[in-house]
Amino acid sequence: MIPEPFFSVVIPTYNREEKLARCLNSVAGLDYSPDHFEVIVVNDGGAAPATLASYLGRDPEVRLINQKHSGSAAARNTGAAQASGEFLAFTDDDCAPDTQWLTALAQSLRTWPDHLIGGRTLNALPQNVFSTASQLLASYVYSYYNRNPNDAHFFASNNMALSAERLRAFGGFDSTYTRTAAEDRDLCDRWRYHGYRMTYAPDAVVHHAHDLTLRAFWRQHFNYGRGARQFRYARSLRHQKPIRLEPPAFYTNMLRYAFAHPGSHRPVVLALLLILSQAANAAGFFYEGTNRPRYQKGQA
Repeated sequence: MIPEPFFSVVIPTYNREEKLARCLNSVAGLDYSPDHFEVIVVNDGGAAPATLASYLGRDPEVRLINQKHSGSAAARNTGAAQASGEFLAFTDDDCAPDTQWLTALAQSLRTWPDHLIGGRTLNALPQNVFSTASQLLASYVYSYYNRNPNDAHFFASNNMALSAERLRAFGGFDSTYTRTAAEDRDLCDRWRYHGYRMTYAPDAVVHHAHDLTLRAFWRQHFNYGRGARQFRYARSLRHQKPIRLEPPAFYTNMLRYAFAHPGSHRPVVLALLLILSQAANAAGFFYEGTNRPRYQKGQA
């Protein structure tokens, strides 16, 4: 029997005590040998998470690392730098991994130990139309960019795993992305730029509980647009070709996707929210272009 690889599960957090508790409860319930993974919670400058006290002295080992408020990209690097595992598995404090999450990631990494592995994310708040629309868009992006699961192009940082050694040698996440927007897109782009491969593992599931209002939905996608502008700037520093706009079919198929996967909400409402997300994205993109700070040089 092939032994289970040792994982370090890295979870950045910032003042979300209740969500972190749900995340840790799910991680503690993973169907994976508790002596074959550790959990590293990186507190990104928020209040001390009291929920960790109940996990001390138990398996899996849970460690807390504190850093000044620097963003989730920097927090993931902080966790990775102090990880003991052969492999790193990243998720977020508002996510609850399925019981087979690490098992599915391990299965893919046994076959492709040098690949970046990305799992599937499901909406944990199906009654929230804004959360549903946001996750619907993410699912559509996965279906578009990862049509060939063994030659994938994009994974979100709330559900990915890779070799700890390779990530450190690679330079980790670009910590100049201080907002939660595009740091995962940048990592995937640099990964492929260096000739590394990415594989989609849909059986590695996490449930994402991102509770959104209309205002929060707009702000989320506005920040995605800001991140997209920063990402474009970072690519120019690497002397890569400029990113072209997606063809019109990308957007029409996105709207069709809402009608093909409506869930418990009216597809017309979801389609309108998808249109709104693109308007917010465009607004954030142009806002960042006129107010762009002098970013430090991104990683190559």
